[in-house]
Amino acid sequence: MTDLNTLLDGAATGTGDRSRPRAVLPALCLTQITSWGIVYYAFPVLNPAITAGTGWSAGSTTAAFSAALVVSALAGIYVGRVLDHRGPRTVMTVGSVLGVLSLLLVAAAPNLAVFLVGWLLAGAAMATTFYQPAFAALTRWWAPDHVRALTIVTLAGGLASTVFAPLTALLAERMSWRATYVVLAGILAVLTIPAHALALKAPWPPAPESPSHVTGGSDAVVRSRAFWMLAATFTLSAFAMYAVVIGLVPLLLERGYTTTQAAWALGVGGAGQTLGRTLYATLARQLGVTARTVTLIGLGGLTTAALATVVGPYALLIAVSVLAGVIRGNLTLLQATSVTDRWGSAHYGRLSGLLGAPAHAAAALAPFAGAVLAGPLGGYPALFALLSALSVIAAATALGTPRLASPG
Repeated sequence: MTDLNTLLDGAATGTGDRSRPRAVLPALCLTQITSWGIVYYAFPVLNPAITAGTGWSAGSTTAAFSAALVVSALAGIYVGRVLDHRGPRTVMTVGSVLGVLSLLLVAAAPNLAVFLVGWLLAGAAMATTFYQPAFAALTRWWAPDHVRALTIVTLAGGLASTVFAPLTALLAERMSWRATYVVLAGILAVLTIPAHALALKAPWPPAPESPSHVTGGSDAVVRSRAFWMLAATFTLSAFAMYAVVIGLVPLLLERGYTTTQAAWALGVGGAGQTLGRTLYATLARQLGVTARTVTLIGLGGLTTAALATVVGPYALLIAVSVLAGVIRGNLTLLQATSVTDRWGSAHYGRLSGLLGAPAHAAAALAPFAGAVLAGPLGGYPALFALLSALSVIAAATALGTPRLASPG
């Protein structure tokens, strides 16, 4: 609680620096909750109604949603370049408009092909409104105290499902899934378009100088062994993490727990993520960047191994799920700060876009791949054991991603 109070006191008004635009932080908290809640978390709530109302298979509709996540990963590479040079205002405002249009197209889709096009457009909206552009904005405006601001925004983003999953369900009880998406699109338009257009209009600061140990600009960083080792680390970790999240419910069902018990185990993991994010600033002060990366990903592998082997009691499984959520919450901030910690913030947008693209694609494919692998492996416990091994490999790969010391 002390860590959380410190974060709020320091970041709520720009960490005391009058050069930092005060409206940015609360605006991004609002828009991250809204964008994630409507564009991302509404779909799993509405998908049963979509398949029931249209006759389309759940596999087809889920594939369309996964395609949006892949588009988001690929588009993020270009978006990162634009953010470095022009800042977040235009990018995020246009992204909010695209988000509204994509949901309206999804709502009106007469067939599966149009439904897919709507989600492909939504993928572009995700790339321009989710964490990547928000992190780029805060890293440039709030440096060197950007960890405070990043933590506040991810804490807010963690509330997206808490706010909008129940709201979406409530709307769906009273109207069709198409009408629900229209209402949600209206909420998205009202809350995010003006917030991005008005709150992000402060002058975009010039890019800072690269640290003395970084020579050759962003091209040299992208060609470096450390960069690609880090990309491999986050890709393996993301695949394991998202497969675990989606596979937790069927894992517990296999072991004889009820759907309600499994849902609670998944839900408390989300609470653990929020807790974990309040602890990251302290962890960053105590551990160097490589040790932090290896430790967090390694602990993620251990919690996955525990879920693979611990059959009960239920209270122990709940505790492991909370701990796994704490690790996941820290991993979000670990990736957000990984570029700055190693290569500075001069080319943050481009480098984070390139670094995150394979990880985001892996996260998009993980739920499908996990479900496919569970059968041949003999069930979800064996799948979780494999995912734990992937996390261990990712932690080992992270050993090749040190922050190079400055000359002298």
